[in-house]
Amino acid sequence: MSNTDFPAFFATTPAIVVADGLADFLGATRGGVIEYGYADAVRLAGHSCPTVASAYLMVRAALRQLFGCELPRRGELSVDCRSTRDAGVSGVMAAVFTLVTGAADEGGFRGLGSRFGRRGLLRFARDIGGEFRVTRLDTGTRVDVSAHPEIVAGDPRMRELMPLCVAGSATEAQAELFRELWQDRVRRIFERADDPAMIEVKAN
Repeated sequence: MSNTDFPAFFATTPAIVVADGLADFLGATRGGVIEYGYADAVRLAGHSCPTVASAYLMVRAALRQLFGCELPRRGELSVDCRSTRDAGVSGVMAAVFTLVTGAADEGGFRGLGSRFGRRGLLRFARDIGGEFRVTRLDTGTRVDVSAHPEIVAGDPRMRELMPLCVAGSATEAQAELFRELWQDRVRRIFERADDPAMIEVKAN
C-alpha cells in the first residue's frame, strides 16, 4: 500500500523521530534513526480511527515531554497502561505505544546478552495517573498521558450512517459518505494535536 492510498491529511500529520540502539547495532538504519508517521500506526492497526490517532498523539506528547529537543531513545523506555490488556481499546493503543517506544510485553525481544532487551517493558492494569505512563529507563523520569478525543464530535449524520454500514444495508453512496465523515473526525483530532484539552500530559 503506497501513501497515495491513504487520505490526504495523513501527509500533514506530525512525524515522530526516534533513535533505536538496536537498529544502529544491527545496521538497520544509519545511526539507528527511525521516523514514524501516522500511516505507520494505521498499517499496524489496520485502520484509522480516533483511538489509533489518540494513541499516536499520546506517545508523541510523552516523548516530547521526556526528551525535549533530544532524539527519544526507542527501546530505552517502559510503558504502563492503566487498563487491563483486554479492556476496551487498551490493546490497540498499547500496540501503537510499542511501535514507537519499543516497549513490549512478555512476547517482546529478549535482547542480545545484557543489551537491547524490550521484553517486560509494557505492563497493564497499573495504578497510574493517566491512561498511559512512559518512563525513561536511564533517568527514571516519567510522564502520564491521557487523550480526550470526545471533545471532537463526529458529524451528526454518523448516527444514521453507522448502523446501516455495520448491518451491510448502506448504499455505496452512504458507505462512501460514512468513510469520509469518519476520517474527517480523525483529521480534526490531528488539528488539535498540541491542544492540552485533547492530549493531557502530567509530568511526575
